[in-house]
Amino acid sequence: MDPKALDEIIQKRRTFKPATLTETPIPEAELKAVLESARWAPSHGLTEPWRFRIYRGPARKKLADALASLYETALPADQQKPGKADNLRTLPLKAPVVMLVWMARQEIGKIAEVEEIEAVACAVQNMQLAATARGLGTFWSTPPVLYLPQMNEWMGIGAKDRCLGLFYLGYPADPAAWPSGRRRPIEEKIEWVDA
Repeated sequence: MDPKALDEIIQKRRTFKPATLTETPIPEAELKAVLESARWAPSHGLTEPWRFRIYRGPARKKLADALASLYETALPADQQKPGKADNLRTLPLKAPVVMLVWMARQEIGKIAEVEEIEAVACAVQNMQLAATARGLGTFWSTPPVLYLPQMNEWMGIGAKDRCLGLFYLGYPADPAAWPSGRRRPIEEKIEWVDA
């Protein structure tokens, strides 16, 4: 394995808002490869808490309508932002694949919940990197409606499970304009302890 190739993929990963993606369908083999990468994320006790519900084609409209409806009815009015329900009603229609990502809580609760959430985040990062390597853009969105108990009810998942995001996946409209990234130096975030 060429470590520099992996470094390049990590550094190339970017967020692509759904409006910057095309409707071009993602071949089944590519989609399965991205999902397969999630399977290899670390999880304490091998609980593998990541779960994905995949919406494609006309099913995206059902998701979009449900998100907007939940936003309007379940989120307190003082927490709603103008135009957000309309965005939720249209964004899932702009990417060929939209996934609901959630953490299936271990029934016995032996593993700390935060560790289960971290494992799902690792699975999502794996998918982002696998997608980047295939020229696919991704966007992990976390509108507040996802964290409401009504979302769990709509999804049919347990009360202790947690919806952790919408994962948009598609081909960038202009692959030649893949955005460059910037980060502050890692030295600003490190403390060395040698003795």
